[in-house]
Amino acid sequence: MKKLTFKSENITKLYNRRKIIENVTFSLSEGVSFAITGKNGSGKSTLIKVLCGVLSPTKGSLELKVDGTLIPYPDYYPHIGLVSPYLNMYEEFTAEENLSFMARVRNLGPDAGERGEMLLKEFGIFEHRKKEVRFYSSGMKQRLKYCAALLHQPALLVLDEPSSNLDQYGIEAVRKFMVLQKQHGTLIFATNDRDDLQYADTVYSIENGKN
Repeated sequence: MKKLTFKSENITKLYNRRKIIENVTFSLSEGVSFAITGKNGSGKSTLIKVLCGVLSPTKGSLELKVDGTLIPYPDYYPHIGLVSPYLNMYEEFTAEENLSFMARVRNLGPDAGERGEMLLKEFGIFEHRKKEVRFYSSGMKQRLKYCAALLHQPALLVLDEPSSNLDQYGIEAVRKFMVLQKQHGTLIFATNDRDDLQYADTVYSIENGKN
């Protein structure tokens, strides 16, 4: 397990002077699953983007340490696996090509190919690995996003609506890896699905951007 600490201190995000999230504070360590819940429009997805470094906070601070090393914000990319509706795979590539590209970008070793095959099998799309992603259903694309996010065995796995666009097989695969993530790192996920919340050690509820 990678030793991890992740702290959010009074995180606030404004768009056109309107507060989307305000004063979000929490502290996490390895082996923990942390759920963010709230009504649609409450700021869950915005908070996820800020936590991952996709967006910068207007106010407040974030601190990520992995194995005792402080990771400067927003240089979190090597340490985070993110699955979200607003992230897409390369449609003109096959699943194999997408994962191969991700492995090169992340400078992963020779074991990446074997791990990629394992993930494609676990998520039930191995037999479609040589098909261009533009021919995938929305559910298959979502499964491939998980393969990409898990390829480098991230210290921190962040999921925005984990069950979105998935059938029961896909949901079961996701929840298996949600459990496994706690064995070597930390899990953060945003959801309104009560069934997802059973996988959370802590539930953080926000309403209109506030805790």
